[in-house]
Amino acid sequence: MCLGVPAQVVDIHDPTRATVSIAGVSRMISTDLLVAEGLEVGEWVLVHVGFALSKIDEAEAQTTLQQIKQLGANTFEDEVDSFTSSRIE
Repeated sequence: MCLGVPAQVVDIHDPTRATVSIAGVSRMISTDLLVAEGLEVGEWVLVHVGFALSKIDEAEAQTTLQQIKQLGANTFEDEVDSFTSSRIE
């Protein structure tokens, strides 16, 4: 199953690259799709296969993370694993 996973922006490298954190794992992602909106450290984004798809607010991020966890531990772990294996160099 492929899901967009909420992640919090912890560092911005340039307009098209940022480091985000989810479940204690940090990863550099592409922010190409959000260049027009701009990003700030502390904001939340929905990440799929290494790309930030959209900005979301913190309440939505927390709700989504809770729902993913309720789907089952394996689903959440699979999504975190896919997050950690997708790298933008």
